[in-house]
Amino acid sequence: WIIGELFAALNEKNLEITESPISPGNLSKLINLIKDGTISGKIAKDVFEKMQIGNRDPEHIVEKEGLLQQSDPKKLEKIILDVLSKNQDKVAQYKSGKEKLFGYFVGEVMKISKGKANPKIVNEILKKKLH
Repeated sequence: WIIGELFAALNEKNLEITESPISPGNLSKLINLIKDGTISGKIAKDVFEKMQIGNRDPEHIVEKEGLLQQSDPKKLEKIILDVLSKNQDKVAQYKSGKEKLFGYFVGEVMKISKGKANPKIVNEILKKKLH
């Protein structure tokens, strides 16, 4: 995150690291939110953008804007079952060998969850349901 996102943002604004609009403490909080599964990497990029305006606390941004990652297996399973039932033709194609469709199913789940579904859990549940 430091080398990738932070340095890119600093270069874009022509700032030195000492002029960073994000404090080390807040960047650390953001990384921990990703690490503990509170938010996804995709959501983290949105939060990072918002943090740059006034060194905002990522925990407050996530809470205030309802950006928590969905990690409840029961809720995710419900979404997955819905996606699979609406795409029976693709399920049949997947089971007959078109394994690239797995990404399609993940994408549909992410679309329905507005990018908040925990990808690791989605992958685990999908694998069980498709085999």
